[in-house]
Amino acid sequence: MSYRFHNWRRQSACFALLAALVFVATCEQAAFAQETKAERPGRARGRRGEREVGFTPLFKSDGTEIWKAYGKEGWPEGWKLEEGVLHRHAAGGDLMTKQEYGDFDLRFAWKVSPGGNSGVMYRATESSEPAYMTGPEYQVLDDAKHKDGQKKLTSAGSLYALYPPTENVLKPAGEWNRSRIVVEGNHVQHFLNGTKVVDTEIGSDDWNQKLAASKFATWPKFGKNAKGHVVLQDHGDEVWYRNMRIKDSTGKPAGE
Repeated sequence: MSYRFHNWRRQSACFALLAALVFVATCEQAAFAQETKAERPGRARGRRGEREVGFTPLFKSDGTEIWKAYGKEGWPEGWKLEEGVLHRHAAGGDLMTKQEYGDFDLRFAWKVSPGGNSGVMYRATESSEPAYMTGPEYQVLDDAKHKDGQKKLTSAGSLYALYPPTENVLKPAGEWNRSRIVVEGNHVQHFLNGTKVVDTEIGSDDWNQKLAASKFATWPKFGKNAKGHVVLQDHGDEVWYRNMRIKDSTGKPAGE
């Protein structure tokens, strides 16, 4: 073969490789843009861009219409809501919804500082006891730098200390993660970045066995409520939440 033909083949191969790289990069940018758009505060759209129906945004104006300090009146110091982003920046205690929810679909995005820890508790009772003594918790965590991340049972997305996430789909500290909690009767599901990571039934044999082997065994009110507050945990670290919305299906037929 001639030198010219060899040179043509090399050039063709280079062009093909370059075209493939450009195609992959374009697809990745499009996927990133779609994900960012879906999580932008104020947008009520699902994973594939479909319109979400029946959801109520929980981060309206300054937040005081929907949220209050857990166990006391008013808005807790250490939390601020600005431009649709809720930031726990200093000590102030837990933040809870004024309304109680039984069956619901809760969706939100979150990120933590390096080594950060927080959590979203649900069906919690407001009392003199901590919210985690009644409400199951969706773990919000930097697995890489927090000790709880060393055990799957207490890692991000877990039903804290009871059910570990089935897959590791967590994004690192400083990046936004998408989460979803679906509760229908005793059926509980946790999602992380579009993947179902927990699926369990409160009161089932499996639940009761895990509960008996956990620290919750001596907490008689844990997981017993048919409805309760959503509580955002102040665990002493910086955490950010945005685009939090809820569909309350309490008293409605399953699937509505």
